Amino acid sequence: MVEYTKAWTGDRFPDGRPKVPDDILDRMKTVTLEEAWATLRAAGFMHQYEDGWYSIHPDQVLVGRALTAVWMPGRPDVEKEIEEQGVEDHRQGGTNAWPVDMLQPRDVYVGDHFGLKQDGPSIGDNVGNAIYARSGNGIVYDGAVRDINGLEELPNFTSFVRYYDPSHHFGSLASGRLLNSTMVSINGPTRIGQVLVMPGDVVLGRNGGVIFIPPQLAEKVVEYSERTHLEDMFGHQRLREKKYTAGQIDAKWTPEIEQDYHEWLKENEDHLPAPKSTIEEILKGGNSPE
Repeated sequence: MVEYTKAWTGDRFPDGRPKVPDDILDRMKTVTLEEAWATLRAAGFMHQYEDGWYSIHPDQVLVGRALTAVWMPGRPDVEKEIEEQGVEDHRQGGTNAWPVDMLQPRDVYVGDHFGLKQDGPSIGDNVGNAIYARSGNGIVYDGAVRDINGLEELPNFTSFVRYYDPSHHFGSLASGRLLNSTMVSINGPTRIGQVLVMPGDVVLGRNGGVIFIPPQLAEKVVEYSERTHLEDMFGHQRLREKKYTAGQIDAKWTPEIEQDYHEWLKENEDHLPAPKSTIEEILKGGNSPE
């Protein structure tokens, strides 16, 4: 994990995952999917967005650090080795509980269950409550969940899943049933739809879609978003005042508009929705919109 995430130079969890600071996660909650997408695209990350979800609490925003898990179609001989290793590692319960026990506050459990629907749900209201208790967050799960009414009772379990299905998953040999799937990886590279997700990526889910932000770009994403929001606030105000035309605001700003914008920032900085450090950087560097 550390080898694959060398671009991140900040703090890490004991398990090796990049630990994007809490204040960046707080600021991420106002970022739109378009703003995040534009920043990642400019940095060469072309495949970070996935949609087509069934959403739990669709009006809320999901932000957190990814803890990943990968499932594959069930294979008893592989499952046997994994379960025996789990005993040696003192893991408790079925394999579907293992990543849950590793969650930290503000994590998002990101699971690839290869879209398994019937006999696929490994997350119901019991596992969901355990996830919520440990992380205070929801999930991104490429598979099905059950007990949807119980999951909806959790106020901040903002989640993006493929399906709801009332069936039950059998993922251990101890169940005595046919093995539906086998968990083969925790905290490794994980495919969610068309995205390669790494442990420690910042998850931003809103408006029916999810984007996965490499940790080294998280601060850049929030700064771009904050600058965009400020520019929009200024532009909208000046348009309502009829000081400029839409063509002037939509185009590259003239030096006169830039100067007006800087004066507006200075006059309103105590009331603007951006850190003072961001405003100071704008005042030092210009950064007019293109």
